[in-house]
Amino acid sequence: MKVAVAADHGGVHLKGEIVSLLEELGIEYEDFGCDCETSVDYPDYALPVAEKVANGEFDRAILICGTGIGMSIAANKVKGIRCALCHDVFSAKVTREHNDTNILAMGERVIGPGLAREIAKTWLTTEFLGGRHQRRIGKIDEYENK
Repeated sequence: MKVAVAADHGGVHLKGEIVSLLEELGIEYEDFGCDCETSVDYPDYALPVAEKVANGEFDRAILICGTGIGMSIAANKVKGIRCALCHDVFSAKVTREHNDTNILAMGERVIGPGLAREIAKTWLTTEFLGGRHQRRIGKIDEYENK
């Protein structure tokens, strides 16, 4: 698995935690910034990363901003992206099992580093169940491809 990681200024510290987790898990990753606390625009990070996932350069991505909302909205504008905003472990597990999400968004101002690591680890290690869930994903893909 190859994972892209990015954050705006509101998620830069939590991104560091996620990068450490990826290293501990031995997961290949690339960090697309930002690395500062100076105000930047989240679409400048979310959109290029989402495009890299959509075109197959990366299998998945993790995006972090203050709340995770802006990153998830921006990422979901890219065709082929199913980005889920998760602030609990159960949602992270189910969004992989049922929705086959390819991007996880989190908010640094909403959750702490320990919980963020648990959420990310669960999301990274949970497989899509397919079956009836694939039918539902197919309906979304069909609509998106109109």
